[in-house]
Amino acid sequence: MKAFKKIFFAFLRVGISIILLIFLFKQVDNKSLLEIIKNADKFLLVSVFFIFCFTYLLALLRWEMLLKAAQIHLSLKRIIISFSGGLFFNLFLPTAVGGDLVRSLDLSTHTKRPREVIATVLLDRLSGYVALVLVALLALGFGWRFLQDRSVLIPVFIITALLASILLVLFNRFLYSKINKLLHSPTAGRIREAIKNLHHEMHIFRHHKDILVDNLIFSLVIQILGPVTFYLIALSLGLKINIIYFFIFVPIISAISLLPISIGGLGLRDASIVFFFAKTGVGQDLALAMSLLYFSFILIYGILGGFIYVLAIHHRRIQRHKPPAVLPRP
Repeated sequence: MKAFKKIFFAFLRVGISIILLIFLFKQVDNKSLLEIIKNADKFLLVSVFFIFCFTYLLALLRWEMLLKAAQIHLSLKRIIISFSGGLFFNLFLPTAVGGDLVRSLDLSTHTKRPREVIATVLLDRLSGYVALVLVALLALGFGWRFLQDRSVLIPVFIITALLASILLVLFNRFLYSKINKLLHSPTAGRIREAIKNLHHEMHIFRHHKDILVDNLIFSLVIQILGPVTFYLIALSLGLKINIIYFFIFVPIISAISLLPISIGGLGLRDASIVFFFAKTGVGQDLALAMSLLYFSFILIYGILGGFIYVLAIHHRRIQRHKPPAVLPRP
């Protein structure tokens, strides 16, 4: 029964992505769309390629920072392999969460310390989400006079409220204990134990405030580079829009793309880009071209990550029989 549910939801996500993409492509002239992409400024696109590279490098170093704080000392090569696998599986699994699951399983198997590894991955993702919300709030504050639209205000409020709830559950002992008591049913035993272990591991990071601050700084740079990347892609297509719109829209689009109802955010991200940038007068063909170009960079780095992950299979098998360099908790 569980296997059937997994298969059903997998097909459902694929179906949602396909339906959204078909709908979007039917709204535009495909020949015109290809012509727009073909005539894009190649120099600006090359610049975007290197910005993507720098962004992924920062994300890798951000995770390594958390692993060291958790006393999991691995070679940079080993972390790159796991991180690359995450990039690759992000293309096929539900949003970035799928890639997080892959790198969690990979390093958990290698280090034999699943709780600590999973905690670093979740805190890594949480750090990025905190920065995303901060960028969205600041951009909305500065740019509200340009775009007084409730359909923008509501999603920003939702992602902010969601962040506040997550932070309270993970880092507030009183609220955590209340929620833990709610999971009193016999069937919730495994869930309660998982939340308990995760809360314990997350709480340990409170003693590494310098690491958390540095991690947040890395995340802020990453989240700032996201709108800049979109802005450069727009410029490559001849679009001249105030950059403040990108700082308002892109965090919202990124948050929507995280919803586990599509494969790799396909369709969901594209529809969101078309919807929000229509508010600035951007036509559907140009917005979709911008979205497709953005995804093409995700695809390129995902495939490169897949090559690294596959070529390192032999290395991972050898390392599996060697004890990793981990230190006991103080």
